[in-house]
Amino acid sequence: MGHTAKRLVVLGLLAMAGLAAGQQIAFSSDRGGNADIFVMASDGADQKPLTNHVAGDWRPSWSPDGRRIAFDSMRDGNYEIYLMDADGTNLKRLTTDPARDYAPSWSPNGGKIAFTSDRDGNEEVYVMNADGTAQTNLTNNPAPDFGPAWSPDARHIAFTSRRHGNLDIYTMNAEGARLTRLTDEPAWDYSPSWSPDGRQIAFTSERDTNGEIYVMDSDGAGQTRLTNDPAWDRTPSWSPNGRQIAFSSARDGNWNYEIYVMDADGAGQVRLTHNPANDSSPDWGPPGLAVPRRETATSLWARIKTST
Repeated sequence: MGHTAKRLVVLGLLAMAGLAAGQQIAFSSDRGGNADIFVMASDGADQKPLTNHVAGDWRPSWSPDGRRIAFDSMRDGNYEIYLMDADGTNLKRLTTDPARDYAPSWSPNGGKIAFTSDRDGNEEVYVMNADGTAQTNLTNNPAPDFGPAWSPDARHIAFTSRRHGNLDIYTMNAEGARLTRLTDEPAWDYSPSWSPDGRQIAFTSERDTNGEIYVMDSDGAGQTRLTNDPAWDRTPSWSPNGRQIAFSSARDGNWNYEIYVMDADGAGQVRLTHNPANDSSPDWGPPGLAVPRRETATSLWARIKTST
């Protein structure tokens, strides 16, 4: 067999095996009877569980290098933050407080994780090192603050707060100072998600009597509705290239959610999961996620050429 034919065979086998560079979306699903963390390709293919526990596992968050996933779990009787490798192995518990710790969000350099905790009597935004040390309260407010999302430049954290009577989106710097209110609606706004370039924030809003996905500039200007469905749409997550947004929707005839994806302007809304159970809380992994732990087509072909 000639070199060109061998190369085509290698590329074909790798593609069929799903080894080519691609993107993955982690999400939570209760299709096994309880909530577990699942992963799938960004087109909805190859859906598989990473956890399998009788307690619930929710809200996955990819590390920036794609090697680990943080999530919250009830497996110790209350919500705690856990960490595992991207294949579901090497599970480690990061928080050990009798209060609820949940909704992890990685810093862009992978060194820290922001999360929500009610250990101070109400929900606050905390930050800790990626190994669970140095857990620090950033918000220190009598109103609930929760659902942190780190900006791509690591300088700011967006979060949801009820400090003005209803849920709104706020930002603060990474040390918890310089608070800025971005939304000011009578209805609830929550679940912020930064675009990869840091210029926009997608979020869920109930200002249209049900949950819809909106987007705004990072300073709160230009708030624009992306979805328009009588069912609930929520929990947006941007693709690494900023061209698409994954989200959860209950538009399929029951109260269970499915994972959808749409263009960043709201066009081309496509359903990725087709399951009677609840699929929710998508988190889009970094690009090229399928490659790092396996040999790429290029490296494998180079090795074949040098050995023949």
